[in-house]
Amino acid sequence: MKIINVLYTKSYTGFYFDDQKAIKAGAKHDGLLYEGEPMTAGFKRIRQPGEAVSIQLVLDNGVIGIGDCAAVQYSGAGGRDPLFVADEVIPFLQKFITPLLIGENANEFKPLADKYDHMVVNGTRLHTAVRYGLTQALLDAVAKAHQLTRAEVIRKEYGIQDTHYEAIPVFTQSGDDRYINADKMILKEADVLPHALINNVKEKLGLKGELLLDYVVWLRKRTLAIRGREDYHPVFHIDTYGTIGLAFNNDVEAMIKYMETLCEAAKPFKLRIEGPVDAGNQPDTLRYLALLTKGLDERHIPVEIVADEWCNTLEDIKLFADQRGGHMIQIKTPDLGGVNNVAEAIIYCKEKGVGAYCGGTCNETNVSAECTTNIAIACKADQCLAKPGMGCDEGFMIVKNEINRVVALANSRKH
Repeated sequence: MKIINVLYTKSYTGFYFDDQKAIKAGAKHDGLLYEGEPMTAGFKRIRQPGEAVSIQLVLDNGVIGIGDCAAVQYSGAGGRDPLFVADEVIPFLQKFITPLLIGENANEFKPLADKYDHMVVNGTRLHTAVRYGLTQALLDAVAKAHQLTRAEVIRKEYGIQDTHYEAIPVFTQSGDDRYINADKMILKEADVLPHALINNVKEKLGLKGELLLDYVVWLRKRTLAIRGREDYHPVFHIDTYGTIGLAFNNDVEAMIKYMETLCEAAKPFKLRIEGPVDAGNQPDTLRYLALLTKGLDERHIPVEIVADEWCNTLEDIKLFADQRGGHMIQIKTPDLGGVNNVAEAIIYCKEKGVGAYCGGTCNETNVSAECTTNIAIACKADQCLAKPGMGCDEGFMIVKNEINRVVALANSRKH
């Protein structure tokens, strides 16, 4: 089962690259676009089309392993690798990576993934998006060669003893259309919703948090009004992109009091707040998140803090888990590079008693979404992001259907 050919094609993602720095600075919408000049290196405009590179690994037995190199929507922000440009990457891959792949034995995933994830070319480690897509393709090739699901390969190679596979909660993201998309989520009974994209204080959070509070009140009422059954109780998970810290000047006590108000407004539904603070660097962001987590716990306020920004690599995730910088950590899959790191991150969080959210970005593809969903199933993540895109229906369909297929197939082998 050796690799005999490698093919690269430019691909489209399910969303766009957005210059987070410019948006946080107050860039206004112009239809789908944003007005103004970009502020992050590599961007030609504040919003530009998302792109990826598809990798096909052709094995000598006819099997083809597929993976997509993709980067997050907010590339270049929060300590991440720079903007990913397909036309620049493909020639690099053809010159430096293809000769190394030809002849590789695709019998086991982990050794190959570790090798290419840590590879250095011309003194520089491969872009996270390249490592992400290449390891997806390797996992797919190994799984197909052994006629197994990717989840089964992960459990086998990472020593996860449980032979029963279960569906995991799916978290849907609304984008800016946080009302219509919330209706879609409620009708389809998403386990966790709506994300809501609260990335601007004045327009979305409110100078004193009043706009987000109004939204939580609306979301609670809407869920109760249109849900199809009374025992449907989704978790409300809202990503605030550091805007709570901006609105309250990073005053920990004021932020805790505000989140308690949000919690009361959300009842009877559980509330998670992602990224309440982004201090502009990792040490201070981690310190604030740890203080908020501790403060909420000491006051028995049932709000869960979710870490995201400045928690990008496997090493970052271990640091945040060790210092309890949140009740849950988003494992933002493209930021980790190799998908082998996604498996290790979920396993580590579970061992530390911290929630493992197998996330990612709207700016991925169906290929990367299905791959990381398999890993989430294998490692028993606490929730998995519906991706790609911001239309809700498409991402939910891709991830939920993959979960159901994999769980059914893997469990069928026990009989």
